[in-house]
Amino acid sequence: MLDGGQAVMLPAEQLLQPATASSPLWVRLAAGLEDAIATGSLSPGARLEGEVSMSERLSLSRPTVRRAIQELVEKGLLVRRRGVGTQVVHGSVARQIDLTSLYDDLRRAGRVPSTRVLDVTLAQATPQIAEQLGLTSPVRVLKIRRVRFADAAPIAVLENYLPEAFADITAETLSNQGLYHELRARGVTLRVARQRIGARRATVDEGHLLDIGRGAPVLTMDRRAYDADGAAVEYGHHCYRPDLYGFEMTLVDR
Repeated sequence: MLDGGQAVMLPAEQLLQPATASSPLWVRLAAGLEDAIATGSLSPGARLEGEVSMSERLSLSRPTVRRAIQELVEKGLLVRRRGVGTQVVHGSVARQIDLTSLYDDLRRAGRVPSTRVLDVTLAQATPQIAEQLGLTSPVRVLKIRRVRFADAAPIAVLENYLPEAFADITAETLSNQGLYHELRARGVTLRVARQRIGARRATVDEGHLLDIGRGAPVLTMDRRAYDADGAAVEYGHHCYRPDLYGFEMTLVDR
């Protein structure tokens, strides 16, 4: 999760940008905070001091400080967390629409991926999951549920289902590698996938895991991946924080 440690207090001369003929104080403060974020003085996950403290220390009114902070919240540079305060947002991850794993994509983007494994169990498949994998009910499948982090910030809740043949995949291996790495290690060659991208509101559990709160918007992706023989080997339902994650695609005129 985002670091909820000691608040960062930058000097007034750094936070208040030089005045111009038409520069309200809130604009100067917002510009100073934005510059501190851009230069790394306020690093991703850093917590700002409270509005009361900042207003007293900089000799500004609370409405001035509040408006400056709100400006950067609306720009997506700061985020308010109940019980934590205002924090610098971690950089957003833009993912190409390719047949790759999130773990590998994060590493290629220079981010540090990590995983919290919530569940790895062999369970009876619902008729819907069996249909997605091209299996006949009743049948057991391997259910995997994880939270993926990028540079210690939670960005996705990943839920995957695989045929029982992959029941030897363990929580320990998934803590250190991506799921597609484990499939490749077992000789699986992924060739094609059908994918649907959408959006909805987070459930209570997802809001807690992603540190965004119940009902906050999330991006969703449903993917069914097939091997070189045309057999479905994985079905995934994932949700992502839209402030930290997005999808990219290239469109070509035919």
